[in-house]
Amino acid sequence: MDEARYNSLVAAAFKRILAAADTFDPDVLEAEATGDKVTLTAASGEKCIINTQRAVWQIWVAGQGQGIHFSHDDATRAWKDDKGKGLELFAFVSGVVRHLTGEALTYSA
Repeated sequence: MDEARYNSLVAAAFKRILAAADTFDPDVLEAEATGDKVTLTAASGEKCIINTQRAVWQIWVAGQGQGIHFSHDDATRAWKDDKGKGLELFAFVSGVVRHLTGEALTYSA
């Protein structure tokens, strides 16, 4: 993977996550994008942080007391965890948001 492809994939992933978060009442979940990071903050103050890891072409997600690195799999066109646990980026973020708010993120196609 080269930098341009990585940047494009990250931009698309962040855009999809932000669009899903924008469907929430801001009193329930706030979304903020700053450079290489998206922060989702629940009313309780708990956060889900999605951040780039440019040196290794990954996206890192912190939430529910853990940090998971996701690498893009060109064969499946999905962001999968780098430890082979079967986690997928968008499903994982949705699960963290469900834990924080009681409602999962719903992504448009």
